[in-house]
Parts: sequence; C-alpha cells; structure tokens
Amino acid sequence: MPVRVSEFSWQQTPATIFLSLPLRGVCVRDADVFCGESYLKVNFPPFLFELFLYAPIDDGKSKAKIGNDTILFTLYKKEPVLWDSLSMPGGRNWENIFPEKLKEDRVPAPRSAGSIQISFTPRVFPTALRESQVAEEEEWLHKQAEARRAVSTDLPEFFDLKEEEKNPDWLKDKGNKLFATENYLAAVDAYNLAIRLNCKIPLLYLNRAACHLKLKNLHKAIEDSSKALELLTPPVADNANARMKAHVRRGTAFCQLELYVEGLQDYEAALKIDPANTVVQNDAEKIRNIIQGTALKSCE
Repeated sequence: MPVRVSEFSWQQTPATIFLSLPLRGVCVRDADVFCGESYLKVNFPPFLFELFLYAPIDDGKSKAKIGNDTILFTLYKKEPVLWDSLSMPGGRNWENIFPEKLKEDRVPAPRSAGSIQISFTPRVFPTALRESQVAEEEEWLHKQAEARRAVSTDLPEFFDLKEEEKNPDWLKDKGNKLFATENYLAAVDAYNLAIRLNCKIPLLYLNRAACHLKLKNLHKAIEDSSKALELLTPPVADNANARMKAHVRRGTAFCQLELYVEGLQDYEAALKIDPANTVVQNDAEKIRNIIQGTALKSCE
C-alpha cells in the first residue's frame, strides 16, 4: 500500500501557482512526476501524492524542480485569476484529467504549418499599470521559494538530529503548539533551532517575538519583530497580516518599556496596513492618552 502524502504548501499569483512538496530522500532518478492540465501526481515509492487542481493549467509550460528533499512545482494557469483553493471542489473528477485527444486510441495527426494569432490577456488588476503590485508579488513569492531552499543541515551540530528536526516548517509547527500550551521557553527553543537551520523565514522571527513578549524579554521581542519586518519585503497583500502583527508586537514591547512614542508609531503603522482593526485602534488610542497625560504632567 502506498503512503499518501498530504503535507504541502502553496502560494499563488493571478498567473502562477508555486507548490512545495516535501519528500524525504526524493531524487530525480526514482521520482515519477505526471502533470496534466487538471491533475498532478508524484510517485516516489512508497510515497504517493495526487492533486485534482481547482482549474486548468498549462501543463506544457509548467515545470518541477527536484532537490533538497523537496519538489518545487511552478504551474502556469490557463486563466489569470486567483483560485479559491488549490484542489478541485467536490473531490475527484477522473473525466477531466486528460484532454480529449489523449482519450482517443489513436496517434494524433501532425500539426499543420501556418501562422498563429497572438492576443494579449487583459489585465485583471483594477489599478493602473504603474500602481500594480504584480512585480512586487512575483518578487515576494520568489524570495519565499528561495528561503525554503536555504536550509543549512550540513553542519556537524545537526548530524544527530532526526530528519523531521532538520525541517524548519516542522519546528515552526512544533513551536506553535508549544506556544498554545503556554510552554514559551520550549517554543523559543524550537524557533531557535529552526532559525539556525534557515534564517530567512520571517514567520520564525515573528512567532519567537510573541514568545519573548510573554516572557518579558522585551528587547529581544523588538529585535525579532524588526528582523521579521526586514524579511517581509516587498510589502504586498500576501504578507500584510504578518507585517501588521510585527508592528503590533514591536509596539507592545516599546510600550512595556514605557517608550510610548515609539510604540504609537508602530501601532499607527499597523493601522495603515489594517485600518478596520478595532482592537489596534483602541490600543493606539490608549497609548495616545498615556502620551498626552504624560505631557500634561510634565507641563504642570
């Protein structure tokens, strides 16, 4: 019986899907990868991964890169729209996996020579071209893909670790679970190891900053929040929530150090990202009142 793989991560732009599939020990020689316009399959015994895609892709243009215990897919959509999910709604649909020509039991005729008509896909973004964030989104996704590959497991201190302990994503999930049980010191240890393995993942610093806040390590919380903001560039919609959290956590640390002006600056930066967040609005107003009260006392 094959072992079905269900753990993966993915990101998208209107035109492209970036799918990262971790497979321990995967290599080009032994991996069988099939990509159709609505179906994706990886067979690496004993592991099996199948995915019925949400919408058709250009299977001739799409590609896969195998290495470092991971298969990275770059899938080009046939229609430039954001998908609601990665997989097809309603489960499997074997009828749509293969094009009609492949279903026929015959060899297709050679293509006839001739000219082709090229038309440009209309822009799906409401903004003007000079205001569009397509380039920034592509840069952000490229940086994330590069960060996933920047794992340093060849140091002698990591030789005794289990395979899962060499995976920053696994360590991040472990840290998140420890944080949920209020075991903040152990969560910090998990994030520390993950950062030593890969220092380019912003969520590791963002989550460790939350632990330092709970432990009252305020200067470390400021340092980690600042590092997260440094990595969360360029600023795009995909990382807006993380940037907002980083500003709030750094602002909270500043306020607990009684550096209220610096704290208010971070809260106002968070509100620029998420103006409708009433919790941040209320906290920012409280900080303003503290600053105004301090100013009045100093004038008396």
